[in-house]
Amino acid sequence: MAGVPAGGSDLLLAHGVSSRQDLPLPFGYALAGALLALAISFGVLALRWRSSRLTGAASGRPLAQQLGEFADSTELRWGLRVLGLALTGFVAWAALAGPDLATNPTAGFVYVLFWVGLVPASLLFGPIWRLLNPLRTIHLLICRTLRLDPDDPPFELPRWVGYWPAALGLASFVWLELCANNRDSTGTLTTYFSLYAGANLLGAMAFGRQWFARGDGFEVFSALIGRLSVLGRRADGALVLRNPLDNLDGTPEAPGLVAVLAVMLGSTAFDSFTSTTWWYDRTFDSDLSPETLASIALTISIGTVAAAFCTASWLAGLLSGRGAAGAATAFAHSLVPIAAGYLIAHYFSLLVFAGQQTIIRASDPMVDGGNIFGTADWTVNYGLVSVGQIATIQVVSIIIGHVLGVFAAHDRSVRLFPTKAAVVGQIPMMTLMIGYTLGGLSLLFAG
Repeated sequence: MAGVPAGGSDLLLAHGVSSRQDLPLPFGYALAGALLALAISFGVLALRWRSSRLTGAASGRPLAQQLGEFADSTELRWGLRVLGLALTGFVAWAALAGPDLATNPTAGFVYVLFWVGLVPASLLFGPIWRLLNPLRTIHLLICRTLRLDPDDPPFELPRWVGYWPAALGLASFVWLELCANNRDSTGTLTTYFSLYAGANLLGAMAFGRQWFARGDGFEVFSALIGRLSVLGRRADGALVLRNPLDNLDGTPEAPGLVAVLAVMLGSTAFDSFTSTTWWYDRTFDSDLSPETLASIALTISIGTVAAAFCTASWLAGLLSGRGAAGAATAFAHSLVPIAAGYLIAHYFSLLVFAGQQTIIRASDPMVDGGNIFGTADWTVNYGLVSVGQIATIQVVSIIIGHVLGVFAAHDRSVRLFPTKAAVVGQIPMMTLMIGYTLGGLSLLFAG
């Protein structure tokens, strides 16, 4: 099978790997519907939701005993660990032994099946990457070999560290995906993930396996998206079914949480922005290299999202009379459904179409005519989802994400503030939601 050089004309490249322009619904109708949904939600909540109804980790109905026992069984847990190692090993083999061509499946595995696929997987199963994470398994095996207790590390992770390592890890990955030269090159990906794995394993050896829950960007990403799943853990450890808003309410508050969510939202907004004609014109006319210009714009995008949220949270605390201290972290969980909605809207078609292409190429990782899994002769089915269906999913995802964000923020507000002050304090947050909605839909339709 003849290959083409990495970075050549291909379905895989924008969004880190691929681009598909989806014809949207009429912008005016979509925007009006979104703003109407937000306004109705805010009005109903102000009139009918006068006290906190969400109970976080205390809520949930236990799964049937046999199902719960199976989910927590050693056999299943180790089966998932082995699966995570096997998939990682396969991708590493394709990257290290296969040719650095666009037809090598490595970039598709990383940017599509892994990065984009984590969103629906986490929405369905909760923090699934925690169970598959090969770095957790490698760390456990190292500890067993050296006869160390993974829960008794030499150092205690300071509380002020919080999610900041995860935020930095995610920021480095989205920079690679969206800004770096040769981002689809197997050499680039191998170097990046070698450094990423090394840094996280060092962190785990120093601070124990709790490091992954705060320091591994991908695990934190999956855990946050998984807060919208109907599956969760009750305070007593039982696996339960619960209202996703209750699950979301139990999001741990820690330093750096806003930064993680700002990276998730800001990078998606930046990716949409770089699909506009205005951006292409600026890139063409600029004296700066595309990589430098993109890096600056990505930083500004993430910073703008964070600054807008922190300002709205500060005003909410100020208007309520409670004070602004800690307000941003207290309301940060309300950004999770908004981020999930944007991720679905932005990457849905990528997963559907480039995901098929990656599965096809997986059968021939050496690009030598092989057909390991019997998929090499398949073709991408572009009729699997219509343009209209894609556009509908995109708009509905953004609207639902913002409405859920309004619900989460309002419940937290009436818990923290007196009733009347809570409604007044929600005005800055509502304004922020409207701004995010307007910006998100504008970028979606502009791309």
